Amino acid sequence: MSRNAVELIVAIIALFKGQYLIVQTSLLGSMLSNLLLVLGMAFFFGGINRIEQAFNTTVAQTAASLLFLAVSSLIIPTAFEAWAETGTDKTSSDQPLVPGVLEVSRATAVILLLIYGAYLFFQLKSHVDLYTSPSQKNKSRFTEEQKNQWKQRAGVTKLKSVTHRGSPTDTSPPASAAPQREQNGEEGEEEEKETPQISMAVAIFTLCASTVLVALNAEFLVDSINAVTCESNGISKTFVGLILLPIVGNAAEHFTSVSVAIKDKMDLAIGVAVGSSLQIALLVLPFVVVVGWIAGKDGMTLYFDGFQLAMLFVAILLVNYLIADGKSHWLEGLLLQMLYIIIAVAAWFYPTNSAASGCT
Repeated sequence: MSRNAVELIVAIIALFKGQYLIVQTSLLGSMLSNLLLVLGMAFFFGGINRIEQAFNTTVAQTAASLLFLAVSSLIIPTAFEAWAETGTDKTSSDQPLVPGVLEVSRATAVILLLIYGAYLFFQLKSHVDLYTSPSQKNKSRFTEEQKNQWKQRAGVTKLKSVTHRGSPTDTSPPASAAPQREQNGEEGEEEEKETPQISMAVAIFTLCASTVLVALNAEFLVDSINAVTCESNGISKTFVGLILLPIVGNAAEHFTSVSVAIKDKMDLAIGVAVGSSLQIALLVLPFVVVVGWIAGKDGMTLYFDGFQLAMLFVAILLVNYLIADGKSHWLEGLLLQMLYIIIAVAAWFYPTNSAASGCT
């Protein structure tokens, strides 16, 4: 939950300020950013020095199924409203809701929370071995070439040492110059054991302090959105919610996913990127709907703009195809990043309804 604390805090503050469009677009944009930008850069930088990278197929297929369920849960309330043919605007609190849309959204939110609970039980209890088993090591692209280079450099270094001292020395290459052992299914170097750098008490205090600071900054952020979007002729709330806010909010996931992918820990990289999107779709978004239900904010539903849902559906469709085989390479990462750029360009030019944007 802590990795999506920024999105949750911003969404709740925007919810109580009646900024329903910002709530929906920021959460949906976070899913797009994690699935396309974060995962795409992890595939790209992790695959530069390797022919391909393998990861747990069962875990990937489970994530793909949950992602499809997540987008389906958003399509159903939207289709319900569209086929009712009422023509009302649900993104504005001044417009009446279609009878049934609010109830469908709240019931779907409760069901999604139950699914998230089942997913946690599956991940942490019944099938914990699938998620804790060590990742498969992948063969480096330049392993043999690096070996030859290290041998040549070691030979030249030893030759210079003998000539300079005038006496024979041990010509065996030093341990620091030894080529990295090829990592495959039969042989590979052991991973360094990671030890915690701070205590649990310090970690909890840091988390609480950073959460308070994020909440204070989110308050100013939400208050300034109207001023930026209403006074600017080029920036819309759709672009701010779908692109700008998620990029800033997902900075931690972005850095973590790319760094572990470079270290050939693809299960962890996918867990950070795809897992964060699943948490938003199955926990944060329905939780915000339930909070709006309790607070009497009837404008907070799972009814989304058709353009936004189309982008999310295309993104999840591409991700499902790419992770289904349990392998990745740098070209797949490039494809994900290019789709994200296309979506960003479309979001820039997509018009926002004046009533939904809050500008008069």
